[in-house]
Amino acid sequence: MEEKELHKRINNLLNGAESPHAGMTLIVKTVTRLTVGLILLFALYITLRGCMAYGGGFTGGVMIALSFIHIVLAYGKKETLKLFSMKSAFAVMSGSALIFMMLGASGFFKGGIFANYMEKSGGGAILCGGLMPIYNILVALLVGSALFAVFVALVSYKKEDK
Repeated sequence: MEEKELHKRINNLLNGAESPHAGMTLIVKTVTRLTVGLILLFALYITLRGCMAYGGGFTGGVMIALSFIHIVLAYGKKETLKLFSMKSAFAVMSGSALIFMMLGASGFFKGGIFANYMEKSGGGAILCGGLMPIYNILVALLVGSALFAVFVALVSYKKEDK
């Protein structure tokens, strides 16, 4: 098989044009359906525990992106973009960054510094770091949607033939 034909076949597989049942086998799709929810739940756990233990927004965001990439690999790009489009990915990125900046600027209004989130509360509580869990959630949404958008952009890239 020539290189041109191979590139055409790979693009057809990624775009779901080669088969009416885009994606992988029924077994992979079933396992994906069962595991993606667990991956997202663990990502939420890692994100919320970021102020008390290892982890946080970046780690949780990477796990969120990987769960959507898992769906792309199992079901195909077209089916996944129906679930979470590039437009919604950019909306999540923009919204979470805007809310992060607004919450960070609220530290100025308290007479403090940017992102003044370290308020005292009971030790071991999930809100032990003041606004830190909310910052972690916003960073997780930003990182997750950005990495997913980068992955889709790389998958969608087509080299122009001259």
